[in-house]
This record gives sequence, structure tokens and C-alpha cells, in this order.
Amino acid sequence: MSGYASGKYAYGLCDVCGQRYFYQDLKKNWKGFKVCPEDYEPKEPQLEPLNFRSDAIALFEPRPDIEEKLEVFVGGTGDSTFESDGMEPSPISKDIVASATVGTVTVVIT
Repeated sequence: MSGYASGKYAYGLCDVCGQRYFYQDLKKNWKGFKVCPEDYEPKEPQLEPLNFRSDAIALFEPRPDIEEKLEVFVGGTGDSTFESDGMEPSPISKDIVASATVGTVTVVIT
């Protein structure tokens, strides 16, 4: 025994049109309403979310095949470039001269 009456003699009202039908003839639609067979509409497939997998974008931990020299330009005009050999910096083959003025310095000895 399930604990509920079979409802073969019971009546119910359609939640859409309000007409009286046998309780067993009413169906529950996807919104949760008890409706008659004329007002029953199945759920539209467009309302369901799509099941799709996105395309892979990048490789996991990629390693470069070749090592190319990389030049980084610092500043404006002039010969002020740094070179690298792959991921290791190359030894400096040129003297880089930098000059700047800060102001005056006062040294007090007590």
C-alpha cells in the first residue's frame, strides 16, 4: 500500500483552462501545473542548456623546439640592445655607458 488513494472516482480542475476532468487524466507539465490533455505541452528543447565541450586552447607545459635570439630595445635612439641566447642572457660584448646627474651631495664628518 502506498498510502494514497487511487483517485479513480476523483475529479480535478485544469490549472490552465479550469475545466473539470478525472484526476487520473490530469498531467503535470514542466512548470509544475496539473493540466488536461488538451493543454499539456512538453518542455521545449531550447530551454535546456547545451552540453558541449570547448576546444583545447593551449598545450599543457609546452617546450620550445628551437632557441632563437631575442633583442630587447631599451630607450630611444642609440645602440642600447640586450641579446639573449634562448633563456640564458648572452655575455655583454659592448660597453654600456650610462651617465646621470643627481644633484649635490654634502658629507659631514663628526
